[in-house]
This record gives sequence, structure tokens and C-alpha cells, in this order.
Amino acid sequence: MDYLHIYGKNFELSDPIKDYIQEAANSLLKLGLDITGINATVSADERNGKKGFLFEFDIRVAKKGNVVITQRDKDVYAAIDLALDRAKKVLRRYADRIKDKKNVSLEEIMAAPMIEQEIQEALNYTDEVVPTPFDVDKPISVEEAVELLKNSNKMFLVFEDKSGKTRVLYKRSDGKFGLY
Repeated sequence: MDYLHIYGKNFELSDPIKDYIQEAANSLLKLGLDITGINATVSADERNGKKGFLFEFDIRVAKKGNVVITQRDKDVYAAIDLALDRAKKVLRRYADRIKDKKNVSLEEIMAAPMIEQEIQEALNYTDEVVPTPFDVDKPISVEEAVELLKNSNKMFLVFEDKSGKTRVLYKRSDGKFGLY
């Protein structure tokens, strides 16, 4: 179809994969929005020696803008399914707002806070987590941690206190510090 363009980067697209993407795109059209075009890109993706796939939907909605959904997974069909689910959520929210006669842009919907399930899904992607070493490599007192945090532009500090507990010191909006 003319509205759908399917691309493969470093990946040979088979007919079954193209058909699967076509079905996914058709399901987005059923949402009743004025979708003028969809670009679907499948890329081979290798991170930390793990092979996988990166799937991207770039959905153009008339007079409103683009929705871009990117999804990684070790299985190409799973990446397509996950991206499709996320795209449907964003477009459904937009369609609901149109029905409520609120003039809202797609950028506002995309910037809206994620629901708890989406946050949990985002946390489950271990290939996106980059280990970061502690700022402080020896036990310090809370007072020392406060001084370190005051002299930095960070919002929080994770450290081990003198008793061996892992603690979190954070800057509050009222200028004071909180401690866990």
C-alpha cells in the first residue's frame, strides 16, 4: 500500500515479516485517525555480544505530527508486537482526546507521564541498563555525603555509611536534603 514503507537495515526482509508488518500497520488504521503514512524499519542490532533486532514505527498523522516508536528485542516478531502495542496506546490516547474535543498535539501526548505498566516495561529492558560505579568508594558519614552533594550538580548520591548500610541522599525541592 502507498501509505506504508518497509525498510530493512543490515537485515534481509522476508515476505512473512513484510506481511506481518503490513497487518500491524493495517491495525493502526482501524483506530480512525487520519494516518497519512507509516515507515517501518527493521534493523539487525547487536549489543554487548547479544544479537537482536531494532524495530521502529514512524507514524504520520495529518496536521498533528509524527509518532515514533522504537523497540528492541531478540525476536523480530516480538519487537514488532511490542512496538505495535505501544503505538496503539499513544494513538488511542490521542483519539480519546479528540473525542473529548480537546485540542491536543501528539507531542503533548508523547510527553505525558507514562502509566505504571509502561514504566515497568521500560525497566525490564536489561540491554539498556549501563552499570555505573559508585561516586564514593569507601564508607563515609552522612555529613560528608551532604558536603559532596552540595558541591555537585547531582540530585542524589548513593553511598555506604560508616555502619555499612547503603544510603541515598537527595536534594529536596525546598532546598533541604532527604536521606534513605
